Amino acid sequence: MTERSLLRFADLLARKDAPPGAAWGVFGDDDTLGCLHLLTPERVVAAARTVRKGRVFPLDLPLDQPDPPLFGRQPLRHTIIDMGGGMACDDYLDNFYPQASSQWDALRHIRHPQHGFYNGCPDAEAPARLGIDHFARRGIVARGVLLDADRYLRQKGAPLDPKGSAVITPETLDECSRAQGVQLLPGDALIVRTGWLAWYLNEAAREDREQLTDLGKLKTPGLGPVQEMAEFLWDHQVAAVAADNPALEPWPVNVGASGGFLSLHLVLLPLLGMPIGELWYLDDLAADCAADGVYEFLLASAPLHVRQGSGSTANALAVK
Repeated sequence: MTERSLLRFADLLARKDAPPGAAWGVFGDDDTLGCLHLLTPERVVAAARTVRKGRVFPLDLPLDQPDPPLFGRQPLRHTIIDMGGGMACDDYLDNFYPQASSQWDALRHIRHPQHGFYNGCPDAEAPARLGIDHFARRGIVARGVLLDADRYLRQKGAPLDPKGSAVITPETLDECSRAQGVQLLPGDALIVRTGWLAWYLNEAAREDREQLTDLGKLKTPGLGPVQEMAEFLWDHQVAAVAADNPALEPWPVNVGASGGFLSLHLVLLPLLGMPIGELWYLDDLAADCAADGVYEFLLASAPLHVRQGSGSTANALAVK
């Protein structure tokens, strides 16, 4: 990492050689990986040492969840093909949207309306330089930290409304971290459980699910306010952040905006180069963490190697 990578978020806001709050150039002028550079070999080795009992927790939903799909996507169609005589089969997928279920956003996923793509990458070059294939070629292996905001707030007597747009603040994450006895370290992958997906899978009626396909009616809790949360994540040197809700931040996305930043996506991806994960299945992992009091683990994720892709299924595992 270059010396500039150690700048505080307040210093990024004051830069004159890049948009306010941007980490452009911090990892090199031609960088394609953003905050994944924080996953140094030493930190990967340290992450491997968090494995103590050998339990593995898949963090992906089935590809056909949520059902019906969100954000105007079409339902997945899976076809099995008999390759002859019933001895072997093949299959194929129609309407496969790599970002429809548990997923990563690539750095090319979002273009800032004023400042463009991450690191000032020209629009024409963004597909090749910022596609998900760069994450795939590297792989994502880190010390994962689960902050179970849903469980913490329930125990506090202030549960989140899964049908509302409540903001989970940095203060809440700090409180949750202290309550769980876990500390965020540089290079960690932060995983936040809002409880939204548990509600969706276990409690939401079909009518609720159908209503969520109307973006004008979709409301979910998430991380914010925007500038304060970006500062929290950057100053903790988080390598990547994921949650169990559809957009990481609350929906509508400008809820809790501050400091002129209207969306956490518009800060994390094009300005800071920080990968975002959404719709991760965290309930089994969270239950185990609550049972043994250990909220750190080895996180391993292999994004799909789709050239110039804007995102990928998460393909993520937590190993404790």
